[in-house]
Amino acid sequence: QVQLVESGGGLVQPGGSLRLACAASGLTFGGYGMGWFRQAPGRERALVARITASGGTYYADSVKGRFTISRDNAKNAVYLQMNSLKPDDTAVYYCAAGMAQFNYWGQGTQVTVSS
Repeated sequence: QVQLVESGGGLVQPGGSLRLACAASGLTFGGYGMGWFRQAPGRERALVARITASGGTYYADSVKGRFTISRDNAKNAVYLQMNSLKPDDTAVYYCAAGMAQFNYWGQGTQVTVSS
């Protein structure tokens, strides 16, 4: 079955950086679009960034210029480099995979931005 396992979350000070990773298995990774979502307490889950099978990217306005999504098809992995982190970036971050829509989800990794 499809498994998505996130890693790299943690506690970081405002202005700091983190790199999230998502390891995928059980799917033909190169044929899938991948995405990162986040959910803060009391808020709905929201798309942060996505990358298509061919490498096209999209970012939410709130993270443009600070976050970078990338993928390594040889390693079946997708990454989210997060720079200039703000307290508002605090959330559980989820990796997702899909073709027409995101069908598969990881368990999430907590990112906390606080001094």
